[in-house]
Amino acid sequence: MSKTDAQFMEMAMTAAKVAAEEGEVPVGAVLVSPMGNVIAMAGNSVESDDDPTAHAEMRVIRLAAKTLKSPRLLDCDLFVTLEPCAMCAQAISLSRIRRLVFAAYDPKGGGVEHGARVFSHPTCHHRPDVVGGLMETDAGVLLKDFFATKR
Repeated sequence: MSKTDAQFMEMAMTAAKVAAEEGEVPVGAVLVSPMGNVIAMAGNSVESDDDPTAHAEMRVIRLAAKTLKSPRLLDCDLFVTLEPCAMCAQAISLSRIRRLVFAAYDPKGGGVEHGARVFSHPTCHHRPDVVGGLMETDAGVLLKDFFATKR
């Protein structure tokens, strides 16, 4: 790949910061092609879209599928600033994403290493390679600061 995992995660962090500026929970995601090109980048837009499924991961999966004209994102990598929830983890599986790299762990709402643990079920269609904790501290600070202003 032309960029490193940390560079792609930095891009996801930028999308998360933009989401925070728009009043959204600061989560960002970037989907990368097998050649290392960014196919899609987005932050959460749940509030602005009035759509409970408008998580950053769902948005980049939808954008990438339209761009590639395929529901399968074979050999693509997803970088996201927070451990995906069960909904997003299932979408990652169904879209056949090769590798998931996330920053902060989410013990309360995560669906990969916590909660539903979607990829560990025998009925899971596809299990991506998972790397958790890349830039965990930075993503955690962004989330904590956002929620501190809401309380």
